[in-house]
Amino acid sequence: MAPVTSAGYTVTMRVVAPHEPALLPRLATAVSDANGVLTGLDLVEVTTAGATVDVTLLALDEAHVQQVAATIEAKTGARVRHTSDPTFLYHLGGKIEVRPRTPIRTRQDLTMAYTPGVGRVAAAIAARPESAWTLTAKGNSVAIVTDGTAVLGLGNIGPLAALPVMEGKSLIFKEFGEVNAYPICLDARSPDDVVRATVAVAPGFGGINLEDIAAPACFLVESMLQAELDIPVFHDDQHGTAIVVLAGLLNACRITGRNFPDVRVVLVGCGAAGTAISLALLDAGVRDLVIADRDGVLTETAASLPHHRELAARSNPRGVRDVRTAMRDADVFIGTARRGSIDPEWVRLMAPRPILFALSNPEPELLPQEVGPDAILATGRSDLPNQLNNALCFPGFFRGALDARATKVTVAMKLAATRAIADTVTEEQRAIGVIVPTMFQAQLHQAVARAVADAWRRESGAGPGRDAADRNTPTAEEVPR
Repeated sequence: MAPVTSAGYTVTMRVVAPHEPALLPRLATAVSDANGVLTGLDLVEVTTAGATVDVTLLALDEAHVQQVAATIEAKTGARVRHTSDPTFLYHLGGKIEVRPRTPIRTRQDLTMAYTPGVGRVAAAIAARPESAWTLTAKGNSVAIVTDGTAVLGLGNIGPLAALPVMEGKSLIFKEFGEVNAYPICLDARSPDDVVRATVAVAPGFGGINLEDIAAPACFLVESMLQAELDIPVFHDDQHGTAIVVLAGLLNACRITGRNFPDVRVVLVGCGAAGTAISLALLDAGVRDLVIADRDGVLTETAASLPHHRELAARSNPRGVRDVRTAMRDADVFIGTARRGSIDPEWVRLMAPRPILFALSNPEPELLPQEVGPDAILATGRSDLPNQLNNALCFPGFFRGALDARATKVTVAMKLAATRAIADTVTEEQRAIGVIVPTMFQAQLHQAVARAVADAWRRESGAGPGRDAADRNTPTAEEVPR
């Protein structure tokens, strides 16, 4: 099978070749022969010595890039002068920066922004801490906290290597939610260290987004932080993913005429995301759920980890013992493990019009060519339809939580976000198999923000709150007279 290429490995090779009438077609053929995906052939220069061409393509990984280069040279007689990687160029200098919201052009500006004027504001906050929400950036700031123990599919690569991922998250927060998010990459040796460090920096933030912390430590960190802090704590790998998966499943069931209480679901992969998805499915009314990890189907006698024991007690009502048996007549498969964790042939055992969520990255458990034409397939990849990505959730979720000044994350807020994401997909879109919107739909993030804020206000009994236009405007009580 050809490798699964990705926009994450877009490269441009500068090729120098002798004059040849069929040069460009031969270059294209060489890329295809090496299983690359050609996206551009740009003629840079033609001289008496030969032609210079930029060949842009999608590849699988570094080894595949080298294979494509070798194939080009072997089959065309060209020389690959150098290869540039736009992904690395994109990250040069980092992806985020801090910019002032107010200018400093005069001495008067400086005296108000800093000393001596800022002293009056500091004293006002000391006297009334609540005013920090409008007199500082706290009300629009989120800390993205990680210890680097479970970064993407790379595993425990540490806090420094996690930094570009957290920067990317910050970028998405700002672009789609107008939220200032700051990477907090902790060199922490234990869950207690993560909690202590996060509590120490929390006064400057209106919310905490936990990211890429390995299970089971992530469960402990989240519960401890939410118990100690009076701001929302949200582990996106768990709850953001679960919200988006549940929204996609709601629409897939609408398309196929199914209802949550009646569907049979098989979930493989019981880490942070798989655990949260399982709990969300059970809370949403799914009654027949079979969960498996690397050791097989979870059962009350075999489960060793505490969160596995809890799930085992609430799932597998038919007492299924292996995944292949569970797949027979199942309506839904959800994968949060890795490529190879399920045999694609088992899809044939499922009920007609199966719903398949293959979420491992970069290679999903199932590929489009491995499932039937009647299946609804969603993955975590941006280059395949129906991308189930937690970026559909977290910008709007935190926007709404900050606007409502929520003090915690509740089940009602998560369910409201789920419904908002699902309802953003129109009936016409569902008719062609679309089950989730793309993150580039502005109305998506606005809808999630409104839904989350409204859910918190209903639960907490708070007033209607403020909208985006006046969230940074202090009330009369917050401005000293």
